[in-house]
Amino acid sequence: MAEDGGVATITGRNEHEEREDERETPKEKKEMSPWEQHSAVIKLPRFDYNAPSSLLHGSHSGFLITCTIKREKSATKEAISILHKFARPFSKGSYNSLNNLEDDNASKKRRVCTEDDAEECLDNKEKETASATANSGDGIELRGVPGLSLVKLTRSGLLLFTFPEDALPDTVDIVSNIIQAYESGSVKSPAWCHHIFPIQATCGLNEKELQEVVSMLVKKFVDDKQNILERPVKFAVGYNRRGIEEMKSVKEKSKDSNAFSLLDRNKCFGIVASAVNDVVGDSVVDLRTPELCVLVEVLPISGVPNGSIVVAVSVLPRNLVSTKPRLCVRALNSNTKEGSMAE
Repeated sequence: MAEDGGVATITGRNEHEEREDERETPKEKKEMSPWEQHSAVIKLPRFDYNAPSSLLHGSHSGFLITCTIKREKSATKEAISILHKFARPFSKGSYNSLNNLEDDNASKKRRVCTEDDAEECLDNKEKETASATANSGDGIELRGVPGLSLVKLTRSGLLLFTFPEDALPDTVDIVSNIIQAYESGSVKSPAWCHHIFPIQATCGLNEKELQEVVSMLVKKFVDDKQNILERPVKFAVGYNRRGIEEMKSVKEKSKDSNAFSLLDRNKCFGIVASAVNDVVGDSVVDLRTPELCVLVEVLPISGVPNGSIVVAVSVLPRNLVSTKPRLCVRALNSNTKEGSMAE
């Protein structure tokens, strides 16, 4: 009887251990997905599917972020955390809708974007825990920057956030503060986000619109008393055409070849340089030590009609850009290759 009891005891223990192993298996698999490690803290925003139409009909400011390919979900959460910390202080002075404390407090109750209905909501206890973790600096804040939209792109390794058309935050100052914070070591370097390109304006890729936007931004840069410029003014132009392969295939099917003419790098450079010279007569091209840098980024936006191309434009000071191997905004992490923004 003792032996039978002993056998029964051992058998029961083995079955119990097997059940524990079965319960641990799913947990181990879940931890293998990097973006799921933060799922209890912040949830992914939903894409703004009205953005393509809005970008075609008006200029928007925002941020174009490069990130690790196949880690866009983790990068999105990280980007929201970064922008929440650095962009919100600019909101009160930049938005009409946030000029008073009452509006600002109301906005804190909203998330960056509408959440995907298919995602599972956190209960109140988890929300309080997540908020407390975020406020301590160790987690990601649930609340984001009011009005900021996430735009769906056709290219991997990129994130696009845009503000409403009537909102004019100083995206250049925001990115400048972000870069300074990371370089000083006061903030831990990001794991997934590599570069944040501050978008001052968007427009269609055609001669008239591009010339108007560049002229407006250059004039604003020159008139800013904080920018001390020598004469002649040295400037450089950077042009990024991500997704051009897909656009070339669309061009072959399109009857309107003029819509794609400015995909030619030299033609785009000529129009931008002409716009700069119209505003600043005594200006010269200097690719090594430019004082004024005009960056044009083709935005591979999903849902834009064939024959339409939207670009982001910014005029940046020398301290925010790297000139080698190509002209691009500086990296957030010193370990990031500077030229990756230009790839």
